Amino acid sequence: MARPISHRRSRWPAALMAALLSSACLTAFAAPAWQEGVTYNAGTVVTYNGQDYQARVTHSSFVGTNWNPAATPTLWQAVGAGTPSPAPTPTPVPGPTPGPNPTPAPTPVSPSPGGTCGYPTWSAGASYSGGQRISYNGTAYEAKWWTQGDNPAQSGSWGVWKQVSCSGTPGPTPTPVPGPTPTPSPGGFVVSEADFNRMFPNRNSFYTYSGLVAALSAYPGFANTGSDTTKRQEAAAFLANINHETGGLVYVVEQNQANWPHYCDPNSVYACAPGKQYYGRGPIQLSWNFNYGAAGAALGLPLLADPDLVARDPAVAWKTAIWYWMTQSGPGTMTPHNAIVNGSGFGETIRSINGALECNGRNPAQVQSRVNAYLNFTQILGVTSGNNLSC
Repeated sequence: MARPISHRRSRWPAALMAALLSSACLTAFAAPAWQEGVTYNAGTVVTYNGQDYQARVTHSSFVGTNWNPAATPTLWQAVGAGTPSPAPTPTPVPGPTPGPNPTPAPTPVSPSPGGTCGYPTWSAGASYSGGQRISYNGTAYEAKWWTQGDNPAQSGSWGVWKQVSCSGTPGPTPTPVPGPTPTPSPGGFVVSEADFNRMFPNRNSFYTYSGLVAALSAYPGFANTGSDTTKRQEAAAFLANINHETGGLVYVVEQNQANWPHYCDPNSVYACAPGKQYYGRGPIQLSWNFNYGAAGAALGLPLLADPDLVARDPAVAWKTAIWYWMTQSGPGTMTPHNAIVNGSGFGETIRSINGALECNGRNPAQVQSRVNAYLNFTQILGVTSGNNLSC
């Protein structure tokens, strides 16, 4: 930051003084570079790889997590090229949280029809479910999942809103939320391939639906215990956490391998194999030698000697994720499976997977990312989300 200019009379020539002031202003308002280990407030603008980003919510970028703006669209919104901001003060620009906007004028919580395509005009105070359509500034949008206060024009390709064209008879009626798929999926799994494709439209080809179905035999009780609603809630909860861990089933191996060389605990009963590294792989991002050893022993697979098997075989990858879900409580007090089956709620599944870093207010943005995916997936599967969504 440039030093504040004193009110004392300057002995510098006027032209030189003006140039210095101009340079100081540019320096003062240039967005700072994003860094790990920093807590960013909602609205803060940073620069990363030549691009400016604005924090959607207050969060901490823990060292080693690599939650950089380009990799975490739930936390950051791209706002332009990395150039000095023209704002008159260094105060962060407010993010897309609910609040008054210059345009359009505030509307009631229950917006009325009459916008683009006859869809209701977007209102910051209204909540929208996945599939509902609205209009904003002459453009029609459709919600991908539940949302409130997210400005459609600032949503971007990774955000909650997507642009749509007018189709059918214009009117304020939202697109109906699809119910349970009538066609049974292979093996009786409550998630059909069509539902799976809707949940993960941009997934890595490694994460096949057939691999997931093949992995179900390892734990027959997975998404197959209790009522039909409970089964669907468990499938949605599992896939929502997987969605968060892998960026929408995009990443097969951990992107931050250099920060945790080997992931080898020398005190574990599962000794590390020479030259092998136990960084995150697969849908649950299985990490550490003790997890590879325990999962391998349970599944009858040589994962300690060949951890890369999790990144080579889709069925094996899915099996390790289901193994953790069904048998491990992590930093929580119960397995994620029991959390859903016993009615403890989706929030307890988060606690069992990454509660030490996210729950109890440690990183609400990451928790909300998981919750948003869960709400979206339960809608796709046609069931209620239940209680206790957060941790």
